[in-house]
Amino acid sequence: MEARLWADGKTVTYRYHPVGKRPVNLGTDKAAALRKVLDMNGQPGGPDPVGTLRWVWESFKTSSPRWKKYAQTTRDDYESAWKQLDDRLGHMHVGEITTAIVARYIHVERADSPRRADIEKSLLSRLFGHAIILGVCSVNPTTGVEPHGSESRTVAVNPAVLGRYLAWLEKQTPQRRIIGMAAEYASLAGNRKVEFLDLCWTQVDEGSGEVRTKRAKQRGKMRGEVIEVIKFTPNLQRLIDRLKALRAQRGLDCLYVFPTRDNNAYTARGFKTLWQRCVLLAIEEKVLTKEDRFTFHDLRAYYATMHKKDRGHLPDMHKNAAVTAQVYDRSREIPREAL
Repeated sequence: MEARLWADGKTVTYRYHPVGKRPVNLGTDKAAALRKVLDMNGQPGGPDPVGTLRWVWESFKTSSPRWKKYAQTTRDDYESAWKQLDDRLGHMHVGEITTAIVARYIHVERADSPRRADIEKSLLSRLFGHAIILGVCSVNPTTGVEPHGSESRTVAVNPAVLGRYLAWLEKQTPQRRIIGMAAEYASLAGNRKVEFLDLCWTQVDEGSGEVRTKRAKQRGKMRGEVIEVIKFTPNLQRLIDRLKALRAQRGLDCLYVFPTRDNNAYTARGFKTLWQRCVLLAIEEKVLTKEDRFTFHDLRAYYATMHKKDRGHLPDMHKNAAVTAQVYDRSREIPREAL
């Protein structure tokens, strides 16, 4: 590669000299010229060389049947995890990545973010599995690397704190009121956020007193086939009435029960952002304390815990009842009778 200075003493033209051939003009942009030379020589810096982890990642997204089956939230998690992996391992050939390299990355380099590290390890395992199918490696080096592991959350939402927070949200802007009523719905019905963000009024049957939603996290042929039928209670009926009143107040006929400002369903990311803003503002205005703070998913556990307290048993919320007991039951007192 040659740099040629112009007569003005400022502009520089770059050329590449192939062996035995005429020079190739590369223009005046040095960075672009370097990339062109790397491309012509098949070196990293141009298109990803076959067999690198980066190349496997692109193939995984475009041709893997598993990727196509993932829910959007899983894809988003893996996209975020890849940004971390790419900086450290993306340029390496998958055949050169050993179990020791993976273990050091997960437990040393990512020790401060154990939850994210476990997601990154999961993605790595999927990528090596795909690489074996592509024939660019023969073993999965994530096998034998222990994850950090995570314990189920134990935060039990205080009913008084929840009531105070929801009452405060009811006095805010229309969109914050919708967020508050979505939180109230989660605490009354126990649905996952993904199950009701796009809830339509056609799924709310006041004649039969039921709300019908598709249960999430179903696999294979059962995906979208399991319907949860939530019976109305007086509290849920009052919430539906308030949502209908807010819809009339907005003066907009909308298909969705919990709409955005422009009458669309909230995305998971958009809802999470607005929820966090509401929580931070509530802490700032001393409606909540940092110790009282809870996640939106804690409301699903609140529902399970209160259901057990009021009715004596846990609700049918999960395909595996043991998961409901382990993850969502946050009871602090367990009554039982002596013999």
